[in-house]
Parts: sequence; structure tokens; C-alpha cells
Amino acid sequence: MKVVDVLEQFPKKTALVVGDICLDRWCTYDPAHAEPSRETGIPRLAVVRTEITPGAGGTVANNLAALKTGRVSVLGAIGEDGNGLELVSLLNASAISPELLVRSPLLSTFTYTKLINAETGIEDQPRVDIINTRQLPDQVERQIMHHLQTFWRAFDVIFVSDQAETRRGGVVTPEIRSLIAELAVDDPEKIIWVDSRIRSEFFRHVILKPNLLEAETTCVSLFGQVDYVRLRTEVKARSLFVTQGAKGVLVVNDEGETLVPTRQVETPVDICGAGDSFSAGAGVALAITRSEMDAARMGNLVSSITITKKGTGTASVAEVLAAAEEMGW
Repeated sequence: MKVVDVLEQFPKKTALVVGDICLDRWCTYDPAHAEPSRETGIPRLAVVRTEITPGAGGTVANNLAALKTGRVSVLGAIGEDGNGLELVSLLNASAISPELLVRSPLLSTFTYTKLINAETGIEDQPRVDIINTRQLPDQVERQIMHHLQTFWRAFDVIFVSDQAETRRGGVVTPEIRSLIAELAVDDPEKIIWVDSRIRSEFFRHVILKPNLLEAETTCVSLFGQVDYVRLRTEVKARSLFVTQGAKGVLVVNDEGETLVPTRQVETPVDICGAGDSFSAGAGVALAITRSEMDAARMGNLVSSITITKKGTGTASVAEVLAAAEEMGW
């Protein structure tokens, strides 16, 4: 199916992003203003400019909106804090519905703060993250599960963003993961697309999208060797999409393993968020075409555009069409 034909169908599809919806804060600091604190004597990082964007699952949602997906909603948990207010404002500005977000004073809004040197343009300081390390409060978990059970059938694609790298504190708890598996069994035709940084082996009956490192780490942990076909069987996945950077994506399905090359970019600017943009393009394309190869090509096109932009950029429909024409797709 031609890329132009697939893109024409995006406005007819709906998508729900479930999981860790966070705020990305990009702070540019000026070393010339690093005067020591009078109280402590420690030099300050003098932030002179700040930009904010939705992060983690919010990056997936942002890319879905940029691709003109018909309706995009997010389901997760945020704090009753300033970062949460900023995140909701950003989502509203991009026509992403935050109505299913659960707000609670019992947790903080998951936030990444990245510090960029104004003189070099390089992120050269430790990232400052606001994370949750305690188990998701029971009442918050119950609300998320209720929302998911109530509304999941209203969406063509369910994206699951399991981005927390702590043992506890992430939105996708074992109970929510079990519910996702039940929904996948209940409706095998529903596209349930999962991206999990460190827990891929615990999901069942879904479409898994690990990157190369995540897939290899999972295989070695389970089998002592890299075996993607065995991994797919182990987790009962409908298919695997193992993203491999400049090489493209390895699709693992009933036919075996197929490497789908990507559009080459000579000088990538920022690969942050490339996996999320791949997911957005590929997940909806899969719902439209029911072809894993067509989905992989769409995901590759979208991510090949976003890596040419600073931060967690998005790809417009016009940019994707131009890239597709370049590739003859």
C-alpha cells in the first residue's frame, strides 16, 4: 500500500496511549553566569531558556497528533503539581485529550529535565529527573484500570508506554499489564502496541516494539542467547518490531525474520524519541494496512524525519510524503 494512501486514512483512526505520560523540560544554561552561591559556594547552573514538551508516552501522542490521527487520548497518572499543569496544557495545545489522566496528590508528575550548554549546544550535565519509586497508589491503579476497561474498545490502536526504569513507581503495574493481556485475548484483531524499556518479557499476546539493546538484553536474560523467534514464542506476541537504528527494523512474525531498511540520514541531530515516533507511525499504519511490512516502512519514515530535529521532534504529513517520494514508497 502506498504511503500516501496510508496517510489519507490516519484521520479516520483513533489512538489511546496508556502508561507513563511525562513532561520533558529542556533547560539551556549559560556557563558565563555560573557565579558561586553566596550560601553554599557551589557554582550555579544559570538557566536562561526553557522549552517543554510531552515526554515518554506523551511523545508518542505528540507524533500521532502531528500525523493527523483522528482522535488521540492519553491514559496515565500525574501529580497535582506545576509539572502536571504544564503537561496538561501542552496536551490540550496539540489537541490530545488529557481527560483520562488520573491526577493524584500522592505522586509527582514524571519529569525529565535536560541541561544544555548555551555555548556548545550540547547536553553535558546530569539529567535531573522527578520519578516515583513507590508502588502506584491503589486508588490510582484502580482508576486507570477502570478507564482502560471502559474505553479501550473506542480506540483503533492502544499504545502502551512502559518507560519507567525503576522497579516500582511506573504506571504499567503487574495488574495493569495483566489487564492488557486479557484485552488482547478478548479482541485479537485490536492493535495493542507495547514499548517497554526493561519489562518486555512480562507482556503477553501483544505487539512488542523493543529496540536492539532491549531485545538482546531480554533474550539473554531469558535464554542466555539472542533468539528473537524464541522470544516471540515465549511472550506469545503477535509480532515483534526490533528497531535497529540506521539499519531499520527487524520484523519477527509467522514468516520468520525480515529486516526492513530505513531511509538513510547522513547527520542525525538527535535520536531522542526516535522509537516513540516509529511507534506512532507504524502502529496506526498497521491498523490501516494489516501489513507489518507497510507498518515498518511508515515507522521508519517517521523516525528518519524526527532524528533530524532537536529534542523529541515530530514529523508532519508533508514531511513524510516528501520522504516517501524520495524512497519510492
